[in-house]
Amino acid sequence: MWLAHALHELGLSPLLVDGDPASSALRWSELAGGFPFPVIALPVGDVHRRVNDFLGNRQAVVLDAPQLEDHPRITRSIMRYAGEWIVPVTPAPIELDRMAPIRGEMADVQSLRAEPARTAVLLNRTNRPDATRTGPDADAREALTERGFEVLDTQIARLDLYAQSFGNSVQAKGSAYMDFAEELIERQEEA
Repeated sequence: MWLAHALHELGLSPLLVDGDPASSALRWSELAGGFPFPVIALPVGDVHRRVNDFLGNRQAVVLDAPQLEDHPRITRSIMRYAGEWIVPVTPAPIELDRMAPIRGEMADVQSLRAEPARTAVLLNRTNRPDATRTGPDADAREALTERGFEVLDTQIARLDLYAQSFGNSVQAKGSAYMDFAEELIERQEEA
């Protein structure tokens, strides 16, 4: 949600695709009285075939995927469509442990694609807003890098601003999500 708002504030015209059967992104937009970009629900196993029907002149698509373990068909379909896979990871041992099976799923889906998707990890709900050289955030970044994952420079701190924003309008300016959007745009330009 925050990423789509950041892209919009940067002048891009995003489409937010809610692939989660819980439809939290769609519900959020409803409670907030709508967003300045479309939000559609597509919690189906063939998202990759349907998204372009809704794209129009949109310059970016943000796909909200459900947990891979809970809804593999939907998530794998989203992965077939998306050219950039960002995996949000909390710097906690349980999250780091689940990255091995996720890597296997990623490799399986990459084999179905004509061109490989770019992949990266976004450290999320971190203890500090900026990357540090020590502590759990730095340890997670190092462990993921050692396992062959690219970790984005931007990280999203655990803040009430994000946790309590459900159902409200979002202003991404000045937030880590604006940095995240800018980093993604830069990655796209370098590709």
